[in-house]
Amino acid sequence: MKLLVCISKAPDTTAKISFSDNDTKFNESGVQYIVNPYDEWYALVRALEIVEKNGGTVTTITVGSSADDPTIRKALAIGANDAVRIDSEALDASYVAKQIAEYAKDKEFDIILTGKETINYNGAQVGGMIAENLNQPFISLATKLEIEGNTATLERDVQGGTEVLETQTPFVLSASKGMAEQRIPNMRGIMAARTKPLNVIPAIEIENLTSVLSYSLPDAKSGCKYIDPENMDELVDLLHNEAKVI
Repeated sequence: MKLLVCISKAPDTTAKISFSDNDTKFNESGVQYIVNPYDEWYALVRALEIVEKNGGTVTTITVGSSADDPTIRKALAIGANDAVRIDSEALDASYVAKQIAEYAKDKEFDIILTGKETINYNGAQVGGMIAENLNQPFISLATKLEIEGNTATLERDVQGGTEVLETQTPFVLSASKGMAEQRIPNMRGIMAARTKPLNVIPAIEIENLTSVLSYSLPDAKSGCKYIDPENMDELVDLLHNEAKVI
């Protein structure tokens, strides 16, 4: 099988978040980046498991600059065969999806996998947009994927149960928790990643449909108030007059 996994970088969850240029740009100074966990732990690892069982190749694709190369190399260290980087800033979800779809349209990939979302933007849009641009089926938030020939059986969580879906390749999916277990790259994989192909290709001309007006940080968490369990009147008063509904 021939699989394509979309990989993006995201700030480490311990990174201090700030903005620059009058709050219109994310300040990358001093920020440590990681592979977006949903892309790495679920989409990439499940793709590798499928190829290990059925044969084939796993290619990763990223829209980004050379600053993304370390995260791409980690994906190669985990086991991907090769990588593609579309040399452009990832402007928005539509831009990224169109760049990836343009690359993939004539490559005959059986499955294109993305994580369900990135942990920095939580948009969950790229997978569906890729599928639309390629006119392929899209299964979102998949928690299980099994392949038999050209037939794929997928599961995803729904309220009160599990939905089971079946489709034929090619298709696009976004992977959620449960799809696979995290893999830690070993020394052999890390060394091999240094020589695996990382192909840099130019971006196509696409109109950017959105622009950032401003970023803002959420309000700081306030301290907790502890109320004596015997003092119900005070609790009721605080719930009526001070508590915020989120």
